[in-house]
Amino acid sequence: MKISTNRVHAHRLARNWSQADLAKRVGISRAAVSAIEGERLSPSVATALALAEEFECSVEELFRPGKASETSAPQWAWAPRTQSSRYWEAEVGSRRLLYPVEAVSMNPVPHDGIWEDGICRERALVPPEMTLTIATCDPAAGLLAAEFARASGFRLLVFPRNGGRALELLQKGLVHIAALHRSTREHPERNAETVRERLGRDFQLLHAAKWQEGMALPSDNSSRVAASAARRTECWAAREPGAGARECLDELLEGRRFAGREVQGHASVAEAVRSGWAGAGICVRFSAEEAGLHFLPIRTESLEFCFSVRSQRDPRIQALIRLLRDRSYRRLVSELPGYDARQTGELISV
Repeated sequence: MKISTNRVHAHRLARNWSQADLAKRVGISRAAVSAIEGERLSPSVATALALAEEFECSVEELFRPGKASETSAPQWAWAPRTQSSRYWEAEVGSRRLLYPVEAVSMNPVPHDGIWEDGICRERALVPPEMTLTIATCDPAAGLLAAEFARASGFRLLVFPRNGGRALELLQKGLVHIAALHRSTREHPERNAETVRERLGRDFQLLHAAKWQEGMALPSDNSSRVAASAARRTECWAAREPGAGARECLDELLEGRRFAGREVQGHASVAEAVRSGWAGAGICVRFSAEEAGLHFLPIRTESLEFCFSVRSQRDPRIQALIRLLRDRSYRRLVSELPGYDARQTGELISV
């Protein structure tokens, strides 16, 4: 599959400009913009400089030298679980990565190919440089992906992971963004502290939302105090170690041992309580109300997206920042149960 060696198209989409908009800004024809994006025309030095100035990047960033990306073989971000697997493809840094298809409810997009007997059969629907990847436990991330695609033309792939696991994937360069929600009203700097401790200082945080995390109980449970309800709970639906919800549960129980089973994701906690095999669980209000459960808030947390400083000028990251700062998107998020988007889109230095 041919991989574009210029990012004019991606930068234009990131700003939601038409080809005519860009042509007017740079002083060339719309046909010339189309030809440059399709690599049917090499821009003059003056045009290349004008494009780079308009996109606030260097000529080298905009027009990558050589065709190395066409010949470099894609690698698995993580191994597929079966001998035959559908996959998506994305460009992260300078690498082309393949992702086994998962979480289809959050990623209702066609796969890019099929891997069978060690051979990749590509369908080549979306160029790898048009795809952004995020590891997050946000149960509303599918809505973010849909709005991102609508507003920018890029694709966002969501991989459900707890904050600890998400940071591991980001550290290894396997995703563009990791989400974490360790910051609370009492400890507002914990997200930044966690990133500095685990990844270093060459990272940036982007505020996604504040949300309520607490105790999900059956709908007929009328408890009003989480601590007393916790003492009466015999079986828990617990998140895995490394998850913010697991930390919240450990604090609620004050170190006491508990009986139950581990599940992955806020929605899974809520479903376990709704189906009756668990008496309670810790999740965000959104998931509890989606399942029709009684919810007791325990703490308010800041959900923030982490990415490397050097990727901040990536047009996909720029498009995400613009979306999170968009007034209509922030209003949409604020209408979700337990979410607060008043600070959504703010950049936080690590």
